[in-house]
Amino acid sequence: MVEVIFITSNESKYREARKIGEKYGVNVGWIQLEYLEPQGNDLREIAKLSAEMLTKKMDSPFFIEDSGLFIKALNGFPGPYSSYVFKTIGNEGIIKLMDGIEDRTAFFMAIIAYWDGNKIKLFEGKVEGKIANEIRGTGGFGYDPIFEYEGRTFAEMGDEKNEYSHRRRALESFFKWLSER
Repeated sequence: MVEVIFITSNESKYREARKIGEKYGVNVGWIQLEYLEPQGNDLREIAKLSAEMLTKKMDSPFFIEDSGLFIKALNGFPGPYSSYVFKTIGNEGIIKLMDGIEDRTAFFMAIIAYWDGNKIKLFEGKVEGKIANEIRGTGGFGYDPIFEYEGRTFAEMGDEKNEYSHRRRALESFFKWLSER
């Protein structure tokens, strides 16, 4: 069985990754390690730079995950600033920004940055949806109550969300690649 460390402070993300990893024969370990996340306009570059900084603290292979919500009518905002925007204005703020806007198209993107001990490789997952007109559902976290996929918000789906999520798609791409090595 292949083993790899997931560096994240989010236990839910770890549990999701561990469960998906099992399907590919990958045993996912977990380290909660605080690190300064660089800011920028490109999610892939942020994930890569974050992983590069963590190589100085880690001796064994690891991966991190970074994700963002990209809203078409807001030119991709909040995108790579999703975490900060959520902490600052939350779902209520996004709903206000979208007031009166008809094109509510959005997507979630997740980037996995994997360090094998020598170099960093990136994996991407994306799910298309739209911004709901109101906050709906009690499950999930972050933007889940306003991100609608096939008529329901991720928060309304509960654990079913994990079958469709951007993170799942990125993790499956990564674990498939890792298990074939």
